[in-house]
Amino acid sequence: MTGSGPVETQPERTALAWQRTGLGVLGVGGLVAHGALRETSPLLLVAAGCSGLLGLAILGGLAPVRYRRLSQADMDGGAAVPGLLRATTAIVVLTGLAALLAVLAAAASTR
Repeated sequence: MTGSGPVETQPERTALAWQRTGLGVLGVGGLVAHGALRETSPLLLVAAGCSGLLGLAILGGLAPVRYRRLSQADMDGGAAVPGLLRATTAIVVLTGLAALLAVLAAAASTR
């Protein structure tokens, strides 16, 4: 029997959750882009592009930083990174607003 304790998987689970968040933002951006093309709305297309870029920012930038910090925190003892959490929350809220804009634009065009 080895003296090492149980293998901690919290950083990996958190990284997967951040990846799911980024993929969700990309998915909403894709749906907004689809609606923008159907409605021929340049404003919605810009919103979809911004949403896509923000989703890529989560996947390529924020998620790896969060994973590294959590992995390091396992060794150091702390894990709070409020700046990353605020940035991700802002991205998700902006994506939700883009989706709301798409729904309202589609509803206005059917009248």
